Order: sequence, then structure tokens, then C-alpha cells
Amino acid sequence: MNQPAPRTRVSRRIGSIAESATLAVDAKAKALKAEGRPVIGFGAGEPDFATPDYIVAAAVAAAQDPANHRYTPAGGLPVLKKAIVDKTFRDSRYQVTPEQVLVTNGGKHAVYNAFAALLDPNDEVLLPAPYWTTYPEAIKLAGGTAVEVFAGEDQGYLVTVEQLEAARTPRTKALLFCSPSNPTGAVYSPEQIREIGLWAVANGIWVITDEIYEHLTYDGVRSVSMPVEVPELADTCVVLNGVAKTYAMTGWRVGWMIGPRDVVKAATNLQSHSTSNVSNVSQRAAVAALTGSLEAVNEMKVAFDRRRRTMVRMLNDIEGVNCPVPTGAFYVYPAVRGLLGKTIRGRVCTTSAELAALILDEVEVAVVPGEAFGPSGYLRLSYALGDADLTEGVARLQKLLGEAR
Repeated sequence: MNQPAPRTRVSRRIGSIAESATLAVDAKAKALKAEGRPVIGFGAGEPDFATPDYIVAAAVAAAQDPANHRYTPAGGLPVLKKAIVDKTFRDSRYQVTPEQVLVTNGGKHAVYNAFAALLDPNDEVLLPAPYWTTYPEAIKLAGGTAVEVFAGEDQGYLVTVEQLEAARTPRTKALLFCSPSNPTGAVYSPEQIREIGLWAVANGIWVITDEIYEHLTYDGVRSVSMPVEVPELADTCVVLNGVAKTYAMTGWRVGWMIGPRDVVKAATNLQSHSTSNVSNVSQRAAVAALTGSLEAVNEMKVAFDRRRRTMVRMLNDIEGVNCPVPTGAFYVYPAVRGLLGKTIRGRVCTTSAELAALILDEVEVAVVPGEAFGPSGYLRLSYALGDADLTEGVARLQKLLGEAR
């Protein structure tokens, strides 16, 4: 009698995805801190500031209102959808309607919904690298295939149309575009964005553009929205955003996707069966954030800018480290290939993953290795932490990596 083939305990689809490397590094750093270790974590991509008081006050009031104790529309509160429409026009001059908006459980949920709504099995998505660690896993979950297109520090971490064209195949369905970038902090110019958008239109390729760091740019650099630069792309473009980074609201879990009505309707149907509505209290807080002043946002940006300049200067003082100056987000992405193969405190690291482990072991500083975002040979450090911790943490790196021989 033939025995049935053994079944996996966890589905192959879920078992094939990797955990979030950035969250894993942050969790390990927090666990070590809880043990009393003086760990400094550069892993988490979240502001160290408290959510502005007026947003918190709106949430408190919302929690006391019985109207928010019930189910609400799966796609988002009408008042929040309107606030997103108004904010989108205010900040990027992109004119959309509430029917084009889906409110999601954070920006990560918007990423998942967008790929799930657009991709069929074996569809390919061009993924500029270095990339945020969640993108390839969300593509995989939707049945698609991520095709990495790498741009190193010599290109300022910015891919070209020529690179995208070389990677395009008959199966290419979409391009994931992120500017300002996580993990590199790179920002594409309006001219580069226009060229890429026109290329996508000419080749019938969808663009999923992640704009969650839109307000965090420096040195006079301006972030622009691709469907504004290329209006003819609007019918094949999905814009992702959220309140997490701009308003120090990472824990509130409110994001959104904006796109053509049929795609947004499909994604809303999916959400109605997966999570239903986002927490009403968080949605009310997001309304206060989007309709309020940007004064607190600008104050945070001043601090980020100061920390950015300090971190870049200190890292570039380390022999073997090449840290380009980021012009957006709150990350630096130094190349550390000059340290690989050298001996540091009796250990030889041949990958950036090994180097990151050495750094944590020897000086209790948590960084994320380049393998989480693409090729080895890089580290990502967030400067969204206090000035004192930042200076102390990079000073520890200087001392340790300065011993490389």
C-alpha cells in the first residue's frame, strides 16, 4: 500500500519567506538592553521622538467616543480618506479622489495589498537594490518574482533606465520605486523620475512608488511624485504612503495606497477578508496628523539633519569605510568592502553579515548588514536616535574598525 507523501507543517508559501532582518536586529538589541547590556541600536527605522501631543489628544478623544467602538468601512473612514486626498494634493500636487484610496494597517500592509492586487504567478517585478527588506518577500507572497537591479555607491545608489531596460523581460509586470530610499537615503531627481516614468509608460509597466519618506529630504533636495511628473502614468501607478515616519507614529499602524479605482477596489476586497478596518482610534489620530501643522515634522527634520551630518563625518573617518551623503530618509548606507578579509580582534570577516555580528559581539552596537537589502559589503545605520547615543555608538565603531589589519 502506497503511503501518502508527508505534508509540511508550515505551508511552502509562508515557509519560504524570510523574517524581517531589520526587526530581527532591533529585537535582539532590545533583548540585550533588557539584560542590562549597554547596547546601542542603529537597526530600527523609527523616529526616537514621541508622537506630537495634538495627535495623541485626538486619539484620546476618539477612544472615548462610542462611535469608534464599532466596525467601520474596511477601506477606511471617509474623513480619513478625504484627509489623505487633501494631503496628497497639498504635498505633491497629485489630484485623486476618495475612491482611489485604501487605508491600511501601516505602510507594510499597503505594500502587501498592492502586490497581491496586481501580480499573478510568475509575474516579474523590477526591484532596484539596495531595497527595503520587505519588498521581495511581499512580491514572493503574491506569487511574483523579484528581479534585482543593483546600483552601488558609485551611482549614488540610483538605478538608470538603461539598467531597468536590460532587466526587462516579457514577464515584467511592475517596477517597485522608492524615493527617498530605505535603506540608502538616496533621492532621485525630478529629471530621473520623469525619465523612469516615461520608460514605464512606453513599456506598459506598472509602477508601485513608495513615498513614505517624502518629507524627509535635506540639502535643498526635493522629493517629487512620479505620477505628477508623468501624468500619463496615473492609470498604471500605485502610490504608497503612511503617517509612521513623518509624524513619529510607527506604532499606530496607519498607511494607505492610492491607485486606479479598479485596483483599489480589489485591494479593499482583499482587506475586507484579511483585516477589515484599521483601528478607528488610530485612524482618528491620523486625521489629526494629516490636517494639522507640519511644525513638529520640521522640528524633527532639523534634528535628523544634524545627526545625518555627524554620522556621515564620523563613519568616513574610518579607514575602509565609504559612506555617501544621503539626501533623504534617516539612514546611511556605508560600503564596508574595504574591511572585509581583514583581521579585527582575531576574527576575519568575509561578509557584511559576519562584520555586523562581530560589531555586536565586541562593542555592543547593532547594525543591519547589506545582505538584508541586496549584495553583501554594506551596512545600514539609522540616525533616528538620540544625539548622545549616536555619537557614542559610532565612536565604538571607530575604535573597533580602526583595529582592522
